[in-house]
Amino acid sequence: MAGVGAFVPSAVSRAVVWHESLIARGGVVLLTLALGLFLALPLGTILVRSVQDRAGEFVGLDNFSTYLASPGFASSLANTAAFAGLTTLLTVPLAFLFAYAMQRACTPWRGLWRSIALIPILAPSLLPALSFLYLFGNQGWLNFMLAWFGLDSIYGLPGMVLAMSFASLPHAVMIMMAALALSDARLYEAADALGTSGPRKFFTITLPGAKYGLISAALVVFTMAVSEFGVPKVIGGNVNVLAIDIYKQVVGQQNFAIGAVVAVLLLVPALVAFVIDRTIEGKQKALLSARSVPYAPRPQRLRDALLLAYVLLLSLAMLLVMGMAVFGSFVQFWPYDLSFTLRHYIYGLTEAGIDNAYVNSLSMAAWTALIGTAVTFAGAYWLEKTKGARALRPIAQFQALLPMAVPGMVLGIGYILFFNAPGNPLGFLYGTLAILVLSTIVHFYSSSHLTAVTALKSLDSEFEAVSASLKVPFYKTFWRVTVPVCLPAVLDISRYFFVNAMTTISAVVFLYGPQTTLVSVSILQLDEAGALGAAAAMASLIVFTSAAVTAVFFGLEWWLIRRTQRWRGR
Repeated sequence: MAGVGAFVPSAVSRAVVWHESLIARGGVVLLTLALGLFLALPLGTILVRSVQDRAGEFVGLDNFSTYLASPGFASSLANTAAFAGLTTLLTVPLAFLFAYAMQRACTPWRGLWRSIALIPILAPSLLPALSFLYLFGNQGWLNFMLAWFGLDSIYGLPGMVLAMSFASLPHAVMIMMAALALSDARLYEAADALGTSGPRKFFTITLPGAKYGLISAALVVFTMAVSEFGVPKVIGGNVNVLAIDIYKQVVGQQNFAIGAVVAVLLLVPALVAFVIDRTIEGKQKALLSARSVPYAPRPQRLRDALLLAYVLLLSLAMLLVMGMAVFGSFVQFWPYDLSFTLRHYIYGLTEAGIDNAYVNSLSMAAWTALIGTAVTFAGAYWLEKTKGARALRPIAQFQALLPMAVPGMVLGIGYILFFNAPGNPLGFLYGTLAILVLSTIVHFYSSSHLTAVTALKSLDSEFEAVSASLKVPFYKTFWRVTVPVCLPAVLDISRYFFVNAMTTISAVVFLYGPQTTLVSVSILQLDEAGALGAAAAMASLIVFTSAAVTAVFFGLEWWLIRRTQRWRGR
């Protein structure tokens, strides 16, 4: 009996370990299959479709030859390069100087300026385009200023660059603030001891220390501009870019073969930028060692005053751009009748044929936040905190980072070609709210995955080891330890998914149906119909909703952290 008694617990223990190992392997397999099904296969379908004709017959590189030889390709390529290049050249210096004022100077009220700089994240990229039409359009409030810069009209490349710089500035600011946050004060102390001038310290210490951040910010802004669709559509006038070409080929001409060709071409610069960014990140060295002394800026009246003036000017410009669209949404008829009205909101929501667009956007954003957070955090947990399925882990990790290099329009084209293909058993998803949720989760998966991985890496693996030694099931450890400790990151991921789901347009513009129109898509439709006030109203509605939900998330985070994170305090 003693032998039997010793055998039973051992057998049960082995069965539990085997069962948990099977679940861990199954999680990695499910994640790999899900990313393959909703990311890799749609992208593969684009590649296949680009070498087929309209009838689906293989034609090799004929489609590429046809498009590259077309009269519009050279101008679209040149316009795209000019648009992305000028936006990068304008945005990165502005972001660097702003971040420098926040991190390397004694600028007062820094929290306020940071908050203002991040406001554009709450708005769709179409909002600044609409604002610049109100400001510098033919009937614009500041139209007379165009002559100062030798411009006849805001339509075209000037308006595109200004609007895109506004939309991409928060992303560049966040990268540059992170790059300038850490530095070794001993370098500056040694420079002071040697009598080094301020400009030389900037060019020999500050700028080299932030070079990786500068390159990363430039790549992010360039990639955003290359793949941007909404800004050129609203304010681009007759200036064609590659993203507009995709829309015309797919929606206007139903030529999916050439649309796939343009998508492949649009994917190339994004992939190149992604590879460069990953390579640079791998070469980056720590700016702080164990012996380093964190840098703290010292007050300098002239420098701090000049930087405060710059920050104030940039913040006022951002508030003006944001506020102009909101103001235009509440006036009767710009610029002749500025009396208050809600008719643009009523028209945009009810009378423009956009049935339940706002409800659809709220539903899509809520489901994206709920499902996306659960899948992202669970997937990161399976990859970081479990063992097994070694052959699949590199594949899953690569697929988790791949969406970062895939423009939204390319993903949307892939979903059309894959889910609309004859014989696809998942074809029923096309045109439903579900495919909008899935595409949005995949589109913004990489940043959320990296956030979850960063939070999970901060947890010692001994938690799982101790739990296993105590025969505690891994799911109890996950629910009672991992989730509570990583709760701030979980809430950040959820908020990130919700806000981006409300503002996105690039992928979903190809995937919505008559009953699943979104508010962000309705802005395009209203602008095409000439209803500028109603378009501004819908853009403002997105801002109001995103701001309100963000405030709710911050309140929820404060309440939950007080209840579950007391251990963080002393």
